[in-house]
Amino acid sequence: MNSKVAKRNFLPHWIINLSITYWLIIVNVLLFIISLFFGFLKDADCSNTICNFLALQPENLFFNNYWWTLLTSMFLHSGIFHLFVNMLSLYFIGTFLEMIIGKKRFFWLYLISGLFAGLFFAVFAFFFGSSWWGVRIFGNLDTFAIGASGAIFGLAGVLAVLTPKKKVYLIAGPIIAIVLEAVIELFVKQTAILNVLSFLVSVYIIISLFSLFSFNRGFRKVSIPIEMSFWVLPLAAIIPLIVIGFFIALPIGNMAHLGGFIAGAIYGLFLRIKYKKKTKLIENYFSR
Repeated sequence: MNSKVAKRNFLPHWIINLSITYWLIIVNVLLFIISLFFGFLKDADCSNTICNFLALQPENLFFNNYWWTLLTSMFLHSGIFHLFVNMLSLYFIGTFLEMIIGKKRFFWLYLISGLFAGLFFAVFAFFFGSSWWGVRIFGNLDTFAIGASGAIFGLAGVLAVLTPKKKVYLIAGPIIAIVLEAVIELFVKQTAILNVLSFLVSVYIIISLFSLFSFNRGFRKVSIPIEMSFWVLPLAAIIPLIVIGFFIALPIGNMAHLGGFIAGAIYGLFLRIKYKKKTKLIENYFSR
């Protein structure tokens, strides 16, 4: 018997047939659990050794040669809510795109988009993060970044090019809640009140995300879904927050999101040029 076949049959059938999207979700969740045991989230400012060693920070990247953080930061999250939102997005966007472009292309796209997103963020923080407005928009050399969202925006960038007319929903409720929380924090300084506010915002966002699975149309409106074409979705999720970030400090990596989107859009254009007929059929099919 062929050794490769034997090894393949040794694994359970459901493991062999798991999509790359599911594998990425499993890896992200497992690494999050492991990071909790090692105290990765012990300090909010990422001052502990483990966080400093694994999270992406422009200063460490360029001056201490922490190049591995471009990869490790992609698989780490700041909390259960951060993880939940990213994995939910990865599930919906990833499952759809993987079906279109296949497992191998999908895997490399995810990886390269995430790496490019991190580098894009670090480069802009390095060159433009020394001024007040630069810090607001790009961050600075001391800013830490973690999360899978840069890679996920890369997936969205491909779909924006391949299926631009497909109707999808931007879940605006959570974004509005995060912005309102940041605005209130400018005027309210009492720690107790801010803790309650943060808890309420987190609860609302979780309810909003779970409402997406409801059969009740009224309940789904809790998340404030806004219908739009797929080519608009990534831009609508990035540009307004960049503008708002100029006035209010938001805990969102806009530059990483933009970098991931650009990487994905470039790959989407490459596919459209190389496979004109196939991509045209895909666009027409998902424009119905």
